[in-house]
Amino acid sequence: MAKLITTSARKRRQKKIRAKIFGTLERPRVAVFRSNKYLSAQIINDEVGNTLAAGTTKGVKGASVMEKAQTMGKTLAAEAIKKGIKKVVFDRGGFIYTGKVKALAESLREGGLEF
Repeated sequence: MAKLITTSARKRRQKKIRAKIFGTLERPRVAVFRSNKYLSAQIINDEVGNTLAAGTTKGVKGASVMEKAQTMGKTLAAEAIKKGIKKVVFDRGGFIYTGKVKALAESLREGGLEF
């Protein structure tokens, strides 16, 4: 008897989001990954498959996870602006837009990125 393969709810949401979002050189994609401990984000050009900038909360100092996400977002935005990237497409990766993901998005906006 064949095993029934089910997809998690996050993977289904991620698939729907990725079908609509595509990063170009003029407007790359900010892909977010959230684990239990850390948060990471990459700015990706999907036309070529290059990562233009990346950041993680692994080495970031801060009292709470939210502060770490805000600090990482501001440094990632500064790195992107230094490379000439001002407009991006935000890909939350199937994660719900609250908490760490929302703090990261708001800090990216404060850092000067538009999406």
